[in-house]
Amino acid sequence: MIKKISEKDIPECVQVIKDSFLTVANEFNFTEENAARFTAFAINNERLLWQYNEQRPMFGYYNDNGKIVGYFSLEIKDNSECELNNLCVLPAYRHQKIGGLLLEYAFDKAAEMNCTKMSIGIVEENKMLRKWYENYGFKHIGTQKYDFFPFTCGYMEKEL
Repeated sequence: MIKKISEKDIPECVQVIKDSFLTVANEFNFTEENAARFTAFAINNERLLWQYNEQRPMFGYYNDNGKIVGYFSLEIKDNSECELNNLCVLPAYRHQKIGGLLLEYAFDKAAEMNCTKMSIGIVEENKMLRKWYENYGFKHIGTQKYDFFPFTCGYMEKEL
């Protein structure tokens, strides 16, 4: 079941995000030393609470035991656009279509908030993830290389 995150859920969400993004870090050899700003290493309770207090829509996928096993948030922009942030599913729950359910839910919520376009940033070298987003209608719009990351940031967007 997908439902809105409450403030008390923030620590559990932080752990879901860290654990989920750590698999990417391990796959591509990102470490806290070479990619301190990568989500697996940069997310913490204070940062997520700040986003929560910013009124960002945040949602979790709860399993039958009430445990959060997936997560995403939306950053609503002033120009009828939104950015999808931290869409993730715990490794043990992957390949059960939870990511797709979360993404489609994000599309619906963004449309409800009158967003006409959704953007996302990904690790460009993660070809499987890029293809997954393309299968949901995202178009690749560019890349950017930052000195503080050992990878290239890829940017995608989808008209809603």
